[in-house]
Amino acid sequence: MAVTPNTDEAFLREVDEELRRDQIVGVWKNYGRVIVGVVVAGLAIFAAVLGWRAWSHGGSEKKAIELQQAYDSIASGNGQAAKAPIDKLAADNAPGYRALAKLLQANDLVAAGKAKEAAAKFGEVAGDTSIGQPIRDLATVRQTQTEFDTLAPQAVIDRLKPLATSDSAWLGSAGEMVAMADLKLNRQAEARAMFKLIAESDKVPDSIRQRAVQATEALDPGTNLQKGK
Repeated sequence: MAVTPNTDEAFLREVDEELRRDQIVGVWKNYGRVIVGVVVAGLAIFAAVLGWRAWSHGGSEKKAIELQQAYDSIASGNGQAAKAPIDKLAADNAPGYRALAKLLQANDLVAAGKAKEAAAKFGEVAGDTSIGQPIRDLATVRQTQTEFDTLAPQAVIDRLKPLATSDSAWLGSAGEMVAMADLKLNRQAEARAMFKLIAESDKVPDSIRQRAVQATEALDPGTNLQKGK
């Protein structure tokens, strides 16, 4: 007599996989955007470097001072005082200062809940070939973070895949979004591989690496990446 196949195990495994994927998405939505603070700090470093170079070479002291004063105003919680100098620098013909000012404008739009306008502003910087690639890459990452929920998953992958490599300074943030997009497309193997690449890297912020460790272990319960780190 034929034996009816027992589908309970397969069904439970499928439910378990869906639950793990939902948990990973939830963790990223709750904590992934913390990188905004890191980005702002990074912009401050960029500004300091630009300011020091300008001052030491005697070429753009006034712009360096204006940008530093804008950062000081933001740091003290007086964003309104920073608006005029930032708007002025955003229209300047000096590419570096213009880009940094536009990034600050975009961050302000994000804080105001104007995601579409912010993404467009980040896009202006990302597409500006007159500035250095590191700042353009930063703008690309921030643009994608800002509009992640409205972008098609494949669009996220196509845009960020060049930045989600082991030798990229943006592996953590870009790779995390690529992995999340893969999960949306039900490409668990690709997502797991990307999370594992991030988890095993010592070049990404520890908060992102720890999320990647948790995601890798959730997608593949037999994996233990905590050891050896």
